Amino acid sequence: MKPKRRIPVITISLLACCFSSNEAVNKTVPPGELDIQTMIQPAPLTAKFFNDTSYIWCGSMVQSHLDHKYHLFYSRWSRKLGMAAWATHSEVAHADSDSPFGPFKFKDITLPFRGANYWDGMVTHNPTIHFYDGKYYLYYMGNYGDGKVTSPQLNWTHRNHQRIGVAIADDPNGPWQRFDKPLIDVSPDSTAQDAQLVTNPSVTQMPDGRFLMVYKAVGKKRPQPFGGPVVHLTAISNRPDGPFVKQNKPIFTAENVDFPAEDPFVWFQDNCYYAIVKDMKGAFTTAGRSLVLFYSLDGLDWKLAKHPLVSTLNLKWEDGTTKKLEAFERPQLFFGNGKLVALLCAVNESLGHSYNVQIPLKPKL
Repeated sequence: MKPKRRIPVITISLLACCFSSNEAVNKTVPPGELDIQTMIQPAPLTAKFFNDTSYIWCGSMVQSHLDHKYHLFYSRWSRKLGMAAWATHSEVAHADSDSPFGPFKFKDITLPFRGANYWDGMVTHNPTIHFYDGKYYLYYMGNYGDGKVTSPQLNWTHRNHQRIGVAIADDPNGPWQRFDKPLIDVSPDSTAQDAQLVTNPSVTQMPDGRFLMVYKAVGKKRPQPFGGPVVHLTAISNRPDGPFVKQNKPIFTAENVDFPAEDPFVWFQDNCYYAIVKDMKGAFTTAGRSLVLFYSLDGLDWKLAKHPLVSTLNLKWEDGTTKKLEAFERPQLFFGNGKLVALLCAVNESLGHSYNVQIPLKPKL
């Protein structure tokens, strides 16, 4: 039997405010003037969440209102299959810790394989976790296909079947309710900006109680199988589980660049929206591939922030060492008691060596 979608009535409770990322955080600054780079601290060695047998990618964290532990949701797949197997074999897993900076221990597979007859039945990836009015909402990308690893190239069938979904639970330990249809699907119009695939969801609650989603989309205007251009779009809903209404206006754009950014994380702070994105090749600063900051007054029109550079590919550790990374991606923020606590990122030091790291953030005094 197909599960029926459970549509909660959303009221903003005090408990939700304690764990939501939409509270005023740290010292108030004028819209667009947040400087995250100055807040970044060296990471403790316990904040490296690594596994010898699996690639670990993504990473989004919430503190449970039930057991008060810190719950990390991340993507993983076997290292034997190669990095490109994220498109065919990724699964969203779950670990927990007594500290936001680890060490984290594996607990379970949150969104496991459930068969090619489901839109998300073979792959789950790109998790981002939120707590709204007593329930946990886990947004993610899912896909299906022939299950064949085509490394080093992507399996284009799986890649182009990417869609956005949400799973819902009363407890981060589960059980999780999954649905038979995506939360965000491709547009039927072949000329639409999101005609080929949709992925990489990021969600925040708006001041009026509605919910803003920013997501990555690929059109069909460029040669296949890659398609393109690759853009970011927004959608708005009255409820965290939708339906979301697409706004159909590309954001985080750069002139004459088909794929300038990806991996958005969006939140509301100090009377404006912010988004950390991965700058693919240096379209927005002189730092090259890096993490950069955008802001918006309404969530729909975005500009580069006054202090756009969030981080280069250099990762500093508490033991005094600095590591030059090949990849520093999938930024997510963790908020505690309404304050910025940690920047979480997926890290690739070299081929076959990827992990999640939780980096402390402290406001500049």
